[in-house]
Amino acid sequence: MLMAHPAVLRNLIDQYEALATVDASRADSAQVRQRMNDVAYTLCVSTGTRDIDAALVAARHQLPGARPLDDSVLQAG
Repeated sequence: MLMAHPAVLRNLIDQYEALATVDASRADSAQVRQRMNDVAYTLCVSTGTRDIDAALVAARHQLPGARPLDDSVLQAG
């Protein structure tokens, strides 16, 4: 599988988080929701995942400085 450049992943994560904040404050904005869905889809494709939560975790693990042996997300429960 091809891996997205860390700068692209960082940008997508930042966009998603910013849109999530805007969506929470303006829940009636169809444009914000559509853009958020587009960014979520791109993150999923870029990380080889099927849902946004897994995509965010996978993207963050691919960023410089990520702890590659940190499996705390997998052990939560």
